[in-house]
Amino acid sequence: MRSPSPFAMQSWLEAQLSKLLKRPSRTNSYMINYITGFIRSLTREPGRAVVVAGGVGYEISLPTYVYQSLANDGISPGSEVELEIYYHVTDRQPKPMLVGFRHPTEKAFFEQLIQVEGIGPAKAAAALVFPVSIIASAIETEDLGSLQRLPGIGSRAAQKIVATLRGKVAATALLQDVNISGETQIQQVADARAEAVEALVTLGYRSVEAQDKVENAIRNNSDIADDLQKLMREVFKAQLPK
Repeated sequence: MRSPSPFAMQSWLEAQLSKLLKRPSRTNSYMINYITGFIRSLTREPGRAVVVAGGVGYEISLPTYVYQSLANDGISPGSEVELEIYYHVTDRQPKPMLVGFRHPTEKAFFEQLIQVEGIGPAKAAAALVFPVSIIASAIETEDLGSLQRLPGIGSRAAQKIVATLRGKVAATALLQDVNISGETQIQQVADARAEAVEALVTLGYRSVEAQDKVENAIRNNSDIADDLQKLMREVFKAQLPK
């Protein structure tokens, strides 16, 4: 049998390469669905945890809200933890990215958010500085101003989020309290006022302005003074055009 000529071999290799280049990028979010292990390290800036499971350390990106919920529960290095995992890898970005959540509802909302044009996993993770119910509520009420306060979300991105997801996240917006379900008990926020002010400052408000907004919300509804989620909803509600 005659060996193929160098020209024929080169043509075959070019054809195979062409096929590979025309393949769509693959995205796999299910290779690692969740993880149970012990915290080796936990940082806020950037939000990140290294979880050791089966003798392997997994570096997991944590949205600000997820990090805060872990801190509120007193979880620190040495603590056992279980996290829902969004696993992301593409042909263009072969290094896997793991994003951690405390409840499937948070992960499901994240997966909806990255369906918006121009919002990838890294940007979506950075934007989740509040509980997903608060962000979903802003989407359902078309509160573009509040969405633009999220890190990395500008005017155009906020409009795309509303156009893509409004009507699809209503159930998430209706979730109440810091505890999304009985499966995950998050400790009651000891000082909701301070937490709310800190969150608003993180979003770019001046400290005095943030304090005024929080106090005005409490004056409008004193029953929410010790409930962070309801307090933040009242703050955002006050910004809606009347």
